Amino acid sequence: MVLFDLDGTLVDPAGAITGGISRALQLAGLPVPQQDVLDSMVGPPLGLSLREKAGVSESDLAEVIRLYRTEYRVSGMAASHVYPGMEGLLQQLKTEGTILAVATQKPTPIADELLRVQGLTAYFESVHGAGFDDPGSSAAADAGKIPILEEALRRYAGAYGSVVMVGDRHYDITAAVHHGIPAIGVGWGFAADGELEAAGAAAVVVNTQELAEELALQLAAATQGKER
Repeated sequence: MVLFDLDGTLVDPAGAITGGISRALQLAGLPVPQQDVLDSMVGPPLGLSLREKAGVSESDLAEVIRLYRTEYRVSGMAASHVYPGMEGLLQQLKTEGTILAVATQKPTPIADELLRVQGLTAYFESVHGAGFDDPGSSAAADAGKIPILEEALRRYAGAYGSVVMVGDRHYDITAAVHHGIPAIGVGWGFAADGELEAAGAAAVVVNTQELAEELALQLAAATQGKER
């Protein structure tokens, strides 16, 4: 089984997330952070990023999130695109009988909608994400993606021989490490230099060909480890 992160891993937001955040803050009459700060907001829960990185107050948070999601659904999803070579890799894995699932900190309904818009729905058995009513609390920040992966692993318990996580931020890697599964970092997303390695990635790849090769190695190694 392979668990994929969504934004920055499967789909390039093409500025839709950072641009949407910028637009929402402007509409709310709030200051907009520098681009490098906006880039770092791709990956964590939206509410958490808005509070900690953009300085949005609790009283403004719900409205900024509403403005962002409205903008994102109107134009952001269509402006995004699947990373080159990714759909071919998904098709290959699916043909080989690999269980594929998405593990994202996006709310599950929005993740489902993005996959549909991008034509990827048919490749995945399930989508595991956050809830709409989770604004990114301190508890959620501490847990990161751990409970999302836990949900996916519990759903498929006994149905797979080995499992690998693929993602572009340290949240993906640390959650996988927590659950004792290997994680492959992708270098085309939003991680800072050295972020994925420091989090414990088994490997970091720079294109989908390398990802295909590394997935084959990691899945085989995990299977052999279970057989010992």
